[in-house]
Amino acid sequence: MASKTQGAEKKQNGQQRDIFCIVRDAFRSFAHRSSTLLGSAWAFCAAVLVILVWLVTGPAFHFSDTWQLIINTATTVITFLMVFLIQNTQNRDAKAVHLKLDELIRAVEGARNQLVDLESMSDEDLKKLEDQFRRLRKQAEHTRTSARNGNAAKSR
Repeated sequence: MASKTQGAEKKQNGQQRDIFCIVRDAFRSFAHRSSTLLGSAWAFCAAVLVILVWLVTGPAFHFSDTWQLIINTATTVITFLMVFLIQNTQNRDAKAVHLKLDELIRAVEGARNQLVDLESMSDEDLKKLEDQFRRLRKQAEHTRTSARNGNAAKSR
């Protein structure tokens, strides 16, 4: 009896909380499927076919303003909607990459854990870190050059 009550309570709380989660998950799923489908070669071919059909119908409509308005409106609406789909998939991909890199940083002994969550740092802090890495790279290049020159001198 208690489990039925808890289940009913969870279901009720879940329904109240989940409307935004359901919409977010549905959009995520739709955006993923759409980006997969619309990013394919077949979608590109279909778009080219639509443009060709539009061009071929031009003489029949005497290249009128309405004929031009149809393609302009269609491409504007499609572009507007695609921006949201692309942004959603890029945000998810970037977040996944950041999490994977954060895990690698945490897992590697000797790695600087301060580098986890760089995306939340201020622009000034990122610039300082960039300058620090630039100096480290130059030092490493100088060390390699010195080592090569030393090895070349020893072999003579």
